[in-house]
Amino acid sequence: MLRKIWAGCLWMISLHAAAQQRPAPDTIPAVINIAQEENRAALKAELRPLRQIAGAPEAFYSYYWEFGDGTFSFAPQPEHHYKDTGTYDIRLYATNNYDDGKAPKSKPRRIKVKKTLYAATEQPSSFFAASDMLAMKINRMPKPGEEIVTIVGYRHPGGAGSMSGSLLLFYNEKQFSSKNFALLEERAHYNERKFKADSVLAMAPSDELYLPLAGPNADPWIDPVRKTAVSALLAEKKALFREQHAWRVENLNAGEEKFLFLSLETTPEMIKDTNAVVTISGMFIPDDPLLPLSRYDLEMQIVASHDPNRIQLRNRRMNYRFVSKQRELSYKVQFQNTGKGPASKVAIGIAVPGMLNGQSLEVTDYSPRCVMCDSAYERQSCLDTIVRQDSIFFVFNNIYLKGVKQEGVADPDSTKGFIKYKVRFGEELKKLPFSTQAAIVFDSNEPVITNRSRGYFKPGLSPGLIIGYGKGFAKTELPLGIPAGTVGVSVSAYAPYKPYFQAELYLGVPQRRESLTDFSRDQRDTAIDGARYIVQSRELYEKVTRLSMDVVPLQLRYNVKSWLGLGAGMMASVLVSEKVEERKVITAQPIPDTNPPRQFESLEKGRSDNFISWDGALFADVNLGMVRAGPSLGLRLIQYFKEPQQRLFIYGIWRF
Repeated sequence: MLRKIWAGCLWMISLHAAAQQRPAPDTIPAVINIAQEENRAALKAELRPLRQIAGAPEAFYSYYWEFGDGTFSFAPQPEHHYKDTGTYDIRLYATNNYDDGKAPKSKPRRIKVKKTLYAATEQPSSFFAASDMLAMKINRMPKPGEEIVTIVGYRHPGGAGSMSGSLLLFYNEKQFSSKNFALLEERAHYNERKFKADSVLAMAPSDELYLPLAGPNADPWIDPVRKTAVSALLAEKKALFREQHAWRVENLNAGEEKFLFLSLETTPEMIKDTNAVVTISGMFIPDDPLLPLSRYDLEMQIVASHDPNRIQLRNRRMNYRFVSKQRELSYKVQFQNTGKGPASKVAIGIAVPGMLNGQSLEVTDYSPRCVMCDSAYERQSCLDTIVRQDSIFFVFNNIYLKGVKQEGVADPDSTKGFIKYKVRFGEELKKLPFSTQAAIVFDSNEPVITNRSRGYFKPGLSPGLIIGYGKGFAKTELPLGIPAGTVGVSVSAYAPYKPYFQAELYLGVPQRRESLTDFSRDQRDTAIDGARYIVQSRELYEKVTRLSMDVVPLQLRYNVKSWLGLGAGMMASVLVSEKVEERKVITAQPIPDTNPPRQFESLEKGRSDNFISWDGALFADVNLGMVRAGPSLGLRLIQYFKEPQQRLFIYGIWRF
């Protein structure tokens, strides 16, 4: 009895321990807590416990808040002062970094502002770079099945007077078989008016879309160069993207910044394109012809989990047929200091795939901005690059990169950095997938290993032309199978380096056979065309004409070397048509026999059939020459089934 009680206690203890170890469910919604005093609102989020990914850095949340008045914040616990009275919907989007669950969802929380006691919060101007009129940002990298927010910012570059124009957005690139995003909601706070992108030129006021000629009464002149440039840009974007949206912007004052918010859901189908780089493209077209068009391309990486430290390859799917050794591959490594204090040194080590040439390294952009170490003075902030045979190292020295958990850090961008670089292919360019990975070390901490960025070549199709000669070893004169002369076509993957399938179709030269089936000698007299003859002999011939077709539906090939290829497969020979005719030959001696004997011929039609028989076969062959793409010679041994025989097929093939 005591044993049973003891066993029951142990079972209850084990269940309790298992319950303690079970992670918190990832469906718990986020709660927005608001401490409001008139027009001041202090925000705080209640989020589910994090579910740590084993082996990853410590999990943490990053935050994005929308205040409902056209402003936003990335601070964990922001405080916002509203400019005007009214009702506002506050939204929270929390991102679970290094967490194996889903991002917490939350419903908007509405507040009502009755008085404006405190001065309004000014939106920081760090959103835009230099004098750009357009910029975009996202709250997190897109994950299949998850919602992201795209912040589209536009501003007046400065100067006298207000500005109006058109804001355009393009997404869902055509290079992907499925749509990248679905638009869930758009939130406009400054009376942006939506219209069709095709009407961009028509939407602009007529008194602004021209350059005046001399004199106050001069006729307006539409700038044809600007109109052509806008039309060309629209055509270019439409060729690249499936979806487009346009908004009309009015009366933007000098130095004023405004924002448009778009909620996009990353489609679940994008799971197959994890690590792919997708683009959302924006354009701002001012009505004033003296102001330039502003463009912005926002590049994002499809991720399986949220990790601020990552490496990405732009245009990772390539067409091997058009890739040269001078082709440059564009990589970008992004990093973020997730610690509690600043980092003064960031070292990035990157493995270089074997088919890439690390010596061709070209650094195109990086952040934090600093000089290169070969021109820096002692202890100056600088970037050092070290290139080895199979790796590249980037080292940021003597910098100040804030930590996410550092006290007083409200802008997450101040904790991030990146480096963009280009490399070329090496001497031996093989059509094989390749991958690379980075290790990032902040000061003397443990290295953070990034995702593995993969590049690969599209299979491509390679049509081929075949001319060959078949020789059989059967006793029959017209066995079924590849005839003496045949022409065919093939289709396979282009320039393969792995085992691949090839299909073939042959149409043979018509085969003819004539055989004597009957012979008799006569000495009877007869009349032919009114003249008298004595028949000496009668001959009967059977004339057969055949047209065959050979199909190779399944063939597995492998190129052992660039000059040697092996293959084996199955084929079917089909007798497409067979026509049988009878030819009669009569030899007769004229009467009197002063003239030599004469021959009289007649041809009688017999039967004609289509697709009357077929035979299957196995074969093995070898190719010598430019076996991946170009001309080569082949030798194939074929073994048929129904009519047991072997045939030798010698052919030439040119794969295009």
